[in-house]
Amino acid sequence: MTANPTVAARRPRPRGRARRAVTSLAAAAALVASAALTGCAAERDDDVYTVLNSSTDETYHRWDAEAMARCGKRLGVTVEQQSVPASQVMTKALRMASSKSLPDVVQFDASEMPTFAEAGGLVDLRTLGLSTEHVPHGIVDFGSYRGTYYGAARSVNTLALFYNKDVLAEAGVRTPATWDDLRAAARELTRGKRYGLALSAGGAEDGVFQFTPFMWSNGGDERELDSPEVVEALDFWKALLKDGSLSRSTVNWTQADVNDQFMAGNAAMMINGPWQVETLNSDPGLDWGIAGIPVPEAGADSVAPLGGAVLTVPRTGDDERQRTAGRIVACLTSEKEQLTYALNSWMVPADERAAAEWRSQVPELDALADQVAAARSRTAQLGAGWPAVSLALQSAFQSALTGQSSEAALKRAQQRATSGN
Repeated sequence: MTANPTVAARRPRPRGRARRAVTSLAAAAALVASAALTGCAAERDDDVYTVLNSSTDETYHRWDAEAMARCGKRLGVTVEQQSVPASQVMTKALRMASSKSLPDVVQFDASEMPTFAEAGGLVDLRTLGLSTEHVPHGIVDFGSYRGTYYGAARSVNTLALFYNKDVLAEAGVRTPATWDDLRAAARELTRGKRYGLALSAGGAEDGVFQFTPFMWSNGGDERELDSPEVVEALDFWKALLKDGSLSRSTVNWTQADVNDQFMAGNAAMMINGPWQVETLNSDPGLDWGIAGIPVPEAGADSVAPLGGAVLTVPRTGDDERQRTAGRIVACLTSEKEQLTYALNSWMVPADERAAAEWRSQVPELDALADQVAAARSRTAQLGAGWPAVSLALQSAFQSALTGQSSEAALKRAQQRATSGN
């Protein structure tokens, strides 16, 4: 497959944090309530506004700088970005809160945003004039905490089924649509050193991100990890492993590793996201396609997770600056800016009008837009409680895929998620 050549280099995806890190963030969030809400101690230039983000990649940093320059010119201010690695955004924001030097806008990974919101450190974007009229409900939830809209997304991503067109055509295998189809296709496509399917079941957020489509599409729920529906989803992964259609190394693979295996010809299909498109297109001999993630039964909705970041306005104690910060967020998430950003990054615009135009310009990724339309936020049900569930699921994968029964592994996971131990 070939597509728009104006793309970014592969952007590393956020990784799961160890239990110690999650616990320390929860404790540190108290700094927001005690420090950030008391006002800003740092001197600020009235006409200079700062955005804290994770655009450390040169290409993304440049795109963001260009967008901020356009919006700054439109609003009569200067907008500067301060970029740190994605894993450091939360801790950096918390440190800045403690020193009363919060930036005007923070771009959080959406799964982390509830931690800051729970402490009362963010402004309701609707009070700053931002509208969600053309934003799908699932994406509004993606940027919300307990029903309040704190984070506006420029673009979102999700997972889909990528497949090697040549390999499937040679084997006479149709693109699978159901679990039975997927299992049969994966068996048929497994030959020699090539596995039928590659996915990430590693002990990190990558693995949890990849498991949720199977859990949710089967009617499972993160609030009841030991339900029959979740057990059945994990049993399906175990069946693929038992068939020999998955490598046993899947328990160690990140999503980047999965893409490497697919590009090397070691997997005929993979579960992955649009952040891999640029790397896939770097091999002109690889003819790949994309489809929705197969579902338990024909006609069921394929419900995948939403990924990406949201732009938020921290409570700094300066109402006037917060209003201007809101206008900056509104500009960066405008229809035109979303489309520009999405076409560069291969992500799907959050605004449905921009998404419709995006579909027309990259029709080969249409299935991804369909997947986004039914996708949901990982934190919609549990908010700041999601990290505990993620850690519990990570442990369950490792246990179940290396010998323990899915039922026992998920029963333990539910106990861990509930007790925090």
